[in-house]
Amino acid sequence: MNAMLIITTVGAAFMALATIFIRMKAIKKPANIKKIILPPVFMSTGFLMFIYEPARLNISQILEALSVGILFSFLLIKTSSFEIRDNDIYMKRSKAFVFILFALLIARVIFKLLMGDVINIEELAGMFFILAYGMIIPWRIFMFIQFKKIEKKKLLAEKNESAIFRS
Repeated sequence: MNAMLIITTVGAAFMALATIFIRMKAIKKPANIKKIILPPVFMSTGFLMFIYEPARLNISQILEALSVGILFSFLLIKTSSFEIRDNDIYMKRSKAFVFILFALLIARVIFKLLMGDVINIEELAGMFFILAYGMIIPWRIFMFIQFKKIEKKKLLAEKNESAIFRS
C-alpha cells in the first residue's frame, strides 16, 4: 500500500472527526439561514481541484459519486429537524446523526483502502468530493425548507401572542 494513500486516509479521518466535533458544538447554538447556506458555498471552492489534470473525472465516475452522495443525503435528511426553543430555532440533536457520520467515515476509509490501488489517488479524491457535495446539497436544501417552515410557524406564534396581549 502506498504511503500517500495512508497519509490521505489519516488526514481525512482527522478532518471528519473535526467536522463531527464542530457539528455537535454548533447544534447548541440557534440556527439561521447563513449557517445553512454558507457551508456548501465554502465547500464549492473544492471544485478547483478539477483544474489539476489527474483529478479530472469521466462522466461515469461523476454520476456514480453523485448518485451515492444523493443516496447518503437521505440518511442526513432523515436525522435532521428543527425545533423552537427559548424563542430561537435550534437543530434537534439526533443520536443517529453522529452514528451516520461515523459510518460514512468508516465506509469512506474502507472504500479508499480497497480502491486506492485501482483508481489513482487524485481521481479518488475528486470522486469523494463529488460524493460529499452530492450529499450536502440535497441535505442543505431540505434544511433550508424546514427552517423556513419553522420560522413561519414561530412568526405566526409570535403574532398570535402579541394579538392576545393587545386584547
